[in-house]
Amino acid sequence: MNLKDYIRVIPDFPQPGIRFKDITTLLNNGEVYRSVIDGLAEHYKSQNIDLIAGPEARGFVVGAPLAYALGVGFVPIRKSGKLPGETVEAGYDLEYGKDKLAMHKDAIQPGQRVLIADDLLATGGTISTSIKLIEQLGGQIVGAAFLIELSYLNGRDKLGNIDVMSLVTY
Repeated sequence: MNLKDYIRVIPDFPQPGIRFKDITTLLNNGEVYRSVIDGLAEHYKSQNIDLIAGPEARGFVVGAPLAYALGVGFVPIRKSGKLPGETVEAGYDLEYGKDKLAMHKDAIQPGQRVLIADDLLATGGTISTSIKLIEQLGGQIVGAAFLIELSYLNGRDKLGNIDVMSLVTY
């Protein structure tokens, strides 16, 4: 199955020059969505993962079902101000702006093995910030799993030596 056939590319969104990879056309096809989650789960099933962490918002639609498939918990990484409990936060640059991410301080226990899951690896800012937050709480990064990687933006270079798995590369 060629997953690119199910990903709609929208030119000039959210600003001119960006070719947005819209996964809603993949998500609304149950068979294809299941194959994405199954493919990621197969890659990580023997890696003794304790938790999946997914950045807001599309990381939730990859990370939560992947956590379910692996039988582990899910930790949401949210934008600043969205979590009700005590949080840790870190700022980062987007490919078209700046933002801050937050996690609950009690979301990860020291030594827990955490896989980060998201829909897209672009410049690596969101994921490198997620790594900082997880490590700040004492979590051990097992890897980072993506539906799509934009290899021409070199985001993988910001992630160091962690295992990176992408199902589709542009």
